Amino acid sequence: MGLFDTFKKKKKEEPVKAPAPEPEIEAAGWDAIEAEFLRVYPGQTNPKHYATIIKWMFGGKDPLDGISIYDGGGFWHFVSFGLTELYDKECKDPEVSGYGYELTYKLKKGAYEDEEAELRNVCGILQQIARITFTKGELFLPDEYIYTGQTAGIDAKQKSWLTGFITVKDPSVETIETPNGRVEFLELVGMTDAELRTLSDRASVEAIYRKLGTDVTDYARASIL
Repeated sequence: MGLFDTFKKKKKEEPVKAPAPEPEIEAAGWDAIEAEFLRVYPGQTNPKHYATIIKWMFGGKDPLDGISIYDGGGFWHFVSFGLTELYDKECKDPEVSGYGYELTYKLKKGAYEDEEAELRNVCGILQQIARITFTKGELFLPDEYIYTGQTAGIDAKQKSWLTGFITVKDPSVETIETPNGRVEFLELVGMTDAELRTLSDRASVEAIYRKLGTDVTDYARASIL
């Protein structure tokens, strides 16, 4: 019996089984969000995406499963995946998906020293805001403000005059109906400390948003007051 016969005999006696195919995960909620952004940004089927390595459900620290970034021309348009039901329907309310909204953010493009650091920094901000909801159950609505009293800028270098946010209904995308319920898009807009100090209710937020005249966050801008 030759050497090759030995290998053949071993292979015949101990057949190697092909691994079972992994079941496909249904992500109807995720697909619906992508479809809406593809409507706004035709052709951008493969946007920059930052995926969470260890998901929240498996003990990870980041509640969002991922964040995609679309090219809006003069700005980068971020959208979160994770505050709504991306996969199976679990919450009892059939009309609303998860918490009912995903976060968005528009960052004005610029000559950043490290653009990748700025993009990742925004992703970190979105994760922080989502973490408040996941850990404290606090829901955010349009025409609110997020003021912590911090004086450091919200940019990666912490040099911007912008130190907090207002929330608005993202005017670029529509509220969508998914198999898991309704999903709205809540946008964060960067504000200066001076601007935030004037806010007290939804009417004041609406007023300063109209005065600002844009929903694109520009780290280089000065206070409008």
